[in-house]
Amino acid sequence: MKKQSEQEKLEGQSAKMYDFYKRNRRMPSYAEVCALFDVKSKDTAYKAVQKLLAAGYIETDEVGHILPKEHFFEKRTKHRSPIQFKRDLFLLGLVEAGFATPAEEQLLDRISLDEWLIGDSREGYFMLKVKGDSMIDAGIRDGDMVIVEKTNTARPGDIVVASIDGGWTIKYLREKNGSPYLEPANKDFENIYPEESLEISAVLRSLVRKYD
Repeated sequence: MKKQSEQEKLEGQSAKMYDFYKRNRRMPSYAEVCALFDVKSKDTAYKAVQKLLAAGYIETDEVGHILPKEHFFEKRTKHRSPIQFKRDLFLLGLVEAGFATPAEEQLLDRISLDEWLIGDSREGYFMLKVKGDSMIDAGIRDGDMVIVEKTNTARPGDIVVASIDGGWTIKYLREKNGSPYLEPANKDFENIYPEESLEISAVLRSLVRKYD
């Protein structure tokens, strides 16, 4: 049997970490690295992690948590997304939206925004800027950026980007007596029924809003 080179070993270990990340949406602990790499001691796992660290696949924070770097992801996806968020962000804890509770900063995870917003399959996604307030009751405001998946099929209730009688809009897709139509999320706007054509171009998957 051909002996595995050091680079091939690193690639294999990186792939195992990536599979763990996809399943759990976080990086493994050193105890979990032992199981991933089939080693018996945390010391051996630590040495393996240090080699991945030196090779640029991963990094660690100030307390030693394993964190992914961009190089960790770039070989796993054949098609690079036109939507790229260059930095991962720390998930430090939960904030109460109801009654106020004591807050404690705790590193829960490190989140890649592009993977969180659009998942693993990046091909076919693009971003649009919303103009107008016909979808304001759905939480979509004028000036918001929406991330949509290009598709010609959608289910009633989906928010879609559609061409209706030659004009483009973003609305709820609805159906009545087997016929599709578009519904706004603003009582000041009326439903739109196609006179000639209604073609679905994309389905809303995420929304991004920047607060100044």
